[in-house]
Amino acid sequence: MANGEQTEQETAAAPTAASVWLVLMKAHRSLAALMDQSIASLGIGLSDFILLEALLHKGAMSISQLGEKVQLANSSMTAAVDRLVQRGLVQRQSDGPDRRVRTVDLTPCGRALIQKLFAKHEQDIDALMQPLCPAERAALRSALKKLGLAAQSRLQNAG
Repeated sequence: MANGEQTEQETAAAPTAASVWLVLMKAHRSLAALMDQSIASLGIGLSDFILLEALLHKGAMSISQLGEKVQLANSSMTAAVDRLVQRGLVQRQSDGPDRRVRTVDLTPCGRALIQKLFAKHEQDIDALMQPLCPAERAALRSALKKLGLAAQSRLQNAG
């Protein structure tokens, strides 16, 4: 068989792009609802968890960098950071000689909390992924990354 040719049976069995999209969308909804439930069980809001997790894994950032990383609007970011400052979980600090530039970082209390919460959340994710063997996880991750990068490229080229 020539390269790129498929048998009639293979062609009939191949899912359409639309059916893959529908399965992906439905899976995302279910997975997101389960992860929202996981985070809610930790006693913290989703946006607060996302911000604390980003600071834990990426380190101190400006509010605008943090907003880009977690995909929250600046107005939502300011309110969330203010809330976390009031709870003693993060602090704002001047960054270098330009005192107008302020970064947000975890306090020791915030670091201890998010480490504990993230460990539990990670257990929930591991339990969720049990139906997939390591090879399936790797293949899924690779395929989703390829798909996401292709979509991102199309968005950039369209704009």
